Amino acid sequence: MPARFVDSKTSQNASYANSISIPITVINAPQLVAQQTLDLSGGTTNLTRVEFTGVVALQLPLLPVATTATVTVVRGSTPSGVTVFSAAQNLELSLLGPQLISFAGSDFNAPNISGVVYTVFVQTSALGTIRVGPESFNFTAVSD
Repeated sequence: MPARFVDSKTSQNASYANSISIPITVINAPQLVAQQTLDLSGGTTNLTRVEFTGVVALQLPLLPVATTATVTVVRGSTPSGVTVFSAAQNLELSLLGPQLISFAGSDFNAPNISGVVYTVFVQTSALGTIRVGPESFNFTAVSD
């Protein structure tokens, strides 16, 4: 049986490159970059999944230092929610401009209730890293 559409939302904080300038002020502390609420009540129990994609652009501090950026997607509204995806990337020291972190993932067996919150956080290992845009995230729920 083909999958059927349940719900979809987009969170777009910054549409263009260099359209924001939000410094990371605490190292290794999750910073909220996106949040959406989906209605999964129309899905089939144990057969609902939420697929998500996203991009966040970061720029190294003025004095570049080795920096790891981590993107985490949780089911919930705080960093202590259920982690459904996490990826870390070492930022390239030789690039002085923005660096894109793109990702795609899924939350299998998502709960079949309304008001399911998905939140995206980014954290870095160096002070002075800046979120510069674009920042765009898509969440789509389907069920068998």
